[in-house]
Order: sequence, then structure tokens, then C-alpha cells
Amino acid sequence: MIMTVKRPKFASAVTLVEVMLAMAILTIAALGALSSQYYAAGHARIARAQITAVRTAQLVLEDWKSTGGSEEYDLTALGLGFSSRLFIPSQWSQGHGEGLGSPLRSSAYAITVDGLAMLVTLRWEDVDHDTIAEIKLRQLAVIVRFGEIDDHGNLTFPESYLENISSLILTTYVRLDAS
Repeated sequence: MIMTVKRPKFASAVTLVEVMLAMAILTIAALGALSSQYYAAGHARIARAQITAVRTAQLVLEDWKSTGGSEEYDLTALGLGFSSRLFIPSQWSQGHGEGLGSPLRSSAYAITVDGLAMLVTLRWEDVDHDTIAEIKLRQLAVIVRFGEIDDHGNLTFPESYLENISSLILTTYVRLDAS
């Protein structure tokens, strides 16, 4: 004699509640993955911009240092696409290199590298003087800020994420008799 067990009619089927719960869990997981992808892409753009700014500033700083920190240094002489001198935008008056000496000729230079518009300001200050050896120590600073200067002298940002990246400041020292 074979025993048969009768199952309830809907015991093997999936209920609507189970389907809705599974869909909600999958939706939350998918949104989490997409969110992390979105933020990772944004941070990668910022990192690429900062790396480009650092490399540009380092190039300028090393070239300026090779001239002995000359007060007559001109970035346009490099022939790398730096614009002629521009007036420093009024927005730079707060927190963009104060305490780093005088701006070289009170000007900024514009350049676009890898599609990123940047403004470069050079600052110098004689920080020490040895009267016995007649040696001066000069601090050189290169300040890079993202953005462009429009026709009215205002700082504009071609891409909105660049607005929130703070200025990059690289400094070094040079002996004035070492050039």
C-alpha cells in the first residue's frame, strides 16, 4: 500500500508578498551599487584634476627655481601654452596664498591642460639673509586654482565640480646666489 500525502493547494507557489520582498531587496542592492559607482566616478574626476594641477605646479616651480627665483620670471617664455599675464581675480583675495609673499607682478597665468582650465599665480618672499656670507634665502610659491577669468575679470568654472576644489600651493626655497 502506497501512502500519498496530500499537500495544500498553494503550498509550492510563491506568494505575492515574497515576490515584492525579493524585489525590494534587489532594488536596494542595485541602488547601493549604482550610488557607489556614481561617487567613485566623481572622485576619480577630482583626483585626475588634482594630479594635473600638481604636475603643472611642479613643472613651473622647478623651472622658476632653475632661474634662481628671478623676479623677472615669465611663464609665457616656457612656450607650453601659458597665457600672457592676467589680473588676479578679486575672488582670490581670501585664502588663496596669503602669507606666501608678494605676487610676482600681481598677475596670474591661464592654461588648459587635459581639458582643465587652470590659473597659476607665482609668489615670492625673501625669508632670510645672512649678512656675513651675503646669502639670501627666497621662498617661491606656485598657486594653482581651477577656473577661467571671464571678460569682466570674474573667476568662472567650466565644470561645476571644479568650484569646490581648493587651491593647490607648492613651495620651495632657493638661495639667490645659487643660480
